Amino acid sequence: MSEDKGSFGVHGTGDTSGYSGLVRAQVTPGSSERPFGGYFDEVADDLERAFPAFSEAIEKIVVDRGELTLFVKRSHLVETALALRNTETLRFEMCMGVNGVHYPEDAGRELHAVYALLSLTHNRRIRIEVAVPDSDPHLPSLVEVWGGINWHERESYDMFGIIFDGHPGLTRILMPDDWQGHPQRKDYPLGGIPIEYKGATIPAPSERRSYQ
Repeated sequence: MSEDKGSFGVHGTGDTSGYSGLVRAQVTPGSSERPFGGYFDEVADDLERAFPAFSEAIEKIVVDRGELTLFVKRSHLVETALALRNTETLRFEMCMGVNGVHYPEDAGRELHAVYALLSLTHNRRIRIEVAVPDSDPHLPSLVEVWGGINWHERESYDMFGIIFDGHPGLTRILMPDDWQGHPQRKDYPLGGIPIEYKGATIPAPSERRSYQ
């Protein structure tokens, strides 16, 4: 368990650029025990039957807040994705996107990629999550499995620095090509570059206020 600090819950000033004293406990859920409930047990069972490397590929299965997440090892990501897409009883034909997450306190697993999957055939939703170290932020691209996540992988690269090996054109998508750093990482400086407005220079937020 760690502490998560943020700007929401501010009172009085309306300022949301700082922390406003908010501190909350951040708990990483462990493996869930069966029965998972609903169709989650069927998904896990069908994947295990269809995927011989299931026990090696899946680190843990977590059911939290009504969602099923399969934590997959990086080395088995493509195989797992293909099994989820191609198995008749699973048929997760769509990946709705991949989101990067930065957990600087999770040593050796600082960068996470979370994929939201949808089965149109069976009207089911699950997630798969993969963790990689900040020192080796490489993941295999899944564009060949789900073509629609091309730009999503580029955004996770741009904002978090996750490198998707095999992507057909892994370039920044929001920031300029020569931008330094990845703005949605938690170690990225608060503020940014000074903004010039009608001849005046407005300092970055981190330089305008003093936070205690």
